[in-house]
Amino acid sequence: MKSKSQEYIPTTNQSMNKKTFFFLCSFFILCSLTTMNSQTIKAGEKLVFVGSYNMSGLMTQLAQVTMSTENVTTAKNTYLHLSCELSTYSKWDSFFKIRDLYESYVNPINLKPSLYKRSIDEGGYTKKEKYVFKGTTVSSTMKKKNRPETQKTFTIGATTQDVISLLYKVRTMDLSKFKVGQTQNLMIVFDEKQIPVTLKYMGKETISAGNLGKKECYKLSIGAKTDALKGKDKNLIWLTADDKKVPALLKFSIPVGTGQLVLTSASGI
Repeated sequence: MKSKSQEYIPTTNQSMNKKTFFFLCSFFILCSLTTMNSQTIKAGEKLVFVGSYNMSGLMTQLAQVTMSTENVTTAKNTYLHLSCELSTYSKWDSFFKIRDLYESYVNPINLKPSLYKRSIDEGGYTKKEKYVFKGTTVSSTMKKKNRPETQKTFTIGATTQDVISLLYKVRTMDLSKFKVGQTQNLMIVFDEKQIPVTLKYMGKETISAGNLGKKECYKLSIGAKTDALKGKDKNLIWLTADDKKVPALLKFSIPVGTGQLVLTSASGI
């Protein structure tokens, strides 16, 4: 009998869509609501997730996703440095190796970004991005594999944030006042363009949250104007229903399959 890794060899299209998988792992944590509470994000936090993808009917663990925070002080300001690292397990590297790093430097109080950086290495495809935020203007620098560096300046909305700062913004929001079925429109900037996103509140469920144990969670559905997502209310996130709002579980559906991101450990929260 063939081993699990021998049974599945990704085709080119399947391999390239793993880039979509890891983007969505980050993307589904994004929520920017209108009502804030007193909770703030502190330095020293670390959240670790296991990323799985449905391969031939089996939910197979492919990667580790680590989110962390730290204070960074310059001559003029103090920033909260938010980072998200995505890495395939070594046994899958021969099929489709991924080493991605997303970073955002934000105001520690309101999480408004000043600098966003993205460095990806996905199956040999590399790309580096840097966004500098000044009000509603973004100056970007991009370098793709074997291509010259490009620069661009574009405008975003006053409440639009980068993908990583919104990973944490959600945890400063008051979801307790939402009613089942209530929706909220929001906006992120990614790949030098704005992407409209809709959040829908689905109620509460109790699920496992790694080392935090069983937790009552807010269940949210994420929709976006993109071909990357598939199905109505098939892209979901569960956040602990407390003042921390830790992402405990994410499930997603894309044109080539389904997957999930499961919290294994949370520290410094």
